[in-house]
Formats: sequence, C-alpha cells, structure tokens
Amino acid sequence: MKLLIHFLLFLLIFYLSACSSNNNSDLKEAINISPELIYAEALNEFDNKNYDLAIEKFEEVESKFPLSNEAIQSQIMIAFINYILLEYDLAILKLESIIKRYPSHKNIDYVYYMKAMCYYEQIKNPELDGKFNVLALQDFEEIINRFPDSEYAKDSQQKFILTKENVAAKHMNIGMYYLNQKKYLASIKRYQKVVDEHSQSKFIPEALHRLVEIYYTLGMIEDAKKTASVLGYKYPNSIWNKYSYQIVGEKESKILEKNSLFKIIKNKISFNDEKK
Repeated sequence: MKLLIHFLLFLLIFYLSACSSNNNSDLKEAINISPELIYAEALNEFDNKNYDLAIEKFEEVESKFPLSNEAIQSQIMIAFINYILLEYDLAILKLESIIKRYPSHKNIDYVYYMKAMCYYEQIKNPELDGKFNVLALQDFEEIINRFPDSEYAKDSQQKFILTKENVAAKHMNIGMYYLNQKKYLASIKRYQKVVDEHSQSKFIPEALHRLVEIYYTLGMIEDAKKTASVLGYKYPNSIWNKYSYQIVGEKESKILEKNSLFKIIKNKISFNDEKK
C-alpha cells in the first residue's frame, strides 16, 4: 500500500513539474514575441540595410499585434522602405491607408511629409510633370497649414515654393507655345494665371511683358498701357520692363507722329481756306 502511495505521489510531482516547465516555456515564448522585441529586431535589419528581412519583421508586428503602437510604426517604416527603394506607388498606398486609419497619430505630420516627398521626387521635368507638381503641393500645404510647428514644416515650405515655381514655369511654356501659334486668347489665359496665382514667382515680370505684347498685337492699346504701367511700377529695374517700354514707346511715337501729321495737314487746309 505504501509503495502504491509513493508511486502515485511520484506521478503527481512529475506532472506538476511538467506543467511548470511548459508554463515557463510559454512565458519565455511570449516574451520572445513581444511587439517591442520584434520591432527592435526589424529596426536592426533596417539599419543593416536588409530591407526584405526588415519588412518581414515589421509585417510580423502588424499581424501578431495589430492594436499595438509598434504596429502603426511598422506600417510607417514599411512605407519608408518602399520610398527608399523608389517604390513610390506602394509607399503612397501605405501612407494613405495610415492617414485614413490613424488621422490623429502622433507622427501623422511625418506621414504627410513622406507622401509629399513621394510625389516631389517623381518630378523629373519640373515644367511638364503637372500631376506630381499638384499632388506634392497639396500635401506640402497640408503640413504647412495643419502642422506649422512640425519639424517638417520648414522644409515643406521651401519645397512648396519650389514646386509652385515649377507650376508657373509650366504655364509660361504653354503660354509661349500658344503665342508662337498666334493663339492669343489661350496665351493670355496662361500668362494671366501666372500673374494671378503665382504672385511671388520670378516669372511675373515676363508674364506681364508677354501680356503687353499680346494686347498691342490685338490692338488693345489701353490694356497694354495699363499692364505696362503695373510692370513699371512693381519691377522698374526688370529687363522685361525695358522691353515693354520699348513696345509702348514705339507705338506711342507712331501715334504721335500720325497725330502731328494730321494736325499739320489740317492747319494747311484751314490756312488755304482763309486765303481764299
């Protein structure tokens, strides 16, 4: 009987020991797959430029711990890797998803900035890539307006100005194309757009001068004079002001000459009539 009791006691101790061992093993495994640890491993792979392995680790954080802060950071990091690898479309899709799902996230300003940069860096020909110019402008402006104190606001402001200048350059080129084709009304619209929407652009003096040219060609003398006056007042030292003055001056001189000749003829006729 005692032997049986000892045997049963031995089995109970063995069972409890096995359970304890399994619990410890489960605990160790739980610690090993914590979001912080996997995220740290992913960052290590990223630092070593093992981008494929890093993406795998970041995706593991997303799948196993979808509600953790590390999961959101992992999504941002995956988008950043796509950006580094010039996979702009994938990066933009990821970033747009983050903006939609986590609009109040502490790093949402960075997400907007990265999205803007994806568009900005696809502007290969500043004067032709209108789509990317416009999209980059929208996101840079979002950062400037919504996050004025962000560490990305200053760079966004600088790139916003550069991108606006790209758009102005595009309108100038199209305006010149129409001008060469003698499609004057279409050309006016482009140059006027530069004047109205890009008031800080370096192209403003030239745009005003082109308007002076077109107005004179169309016989819209008063409009040409008014535009030339604006150009002279705002940009007196510009070479374009000189060109416009030459146009206005030549036309004015011819008009004066015609008027003077008409007066001389008129006076002679009057004088001859009086003698008769």
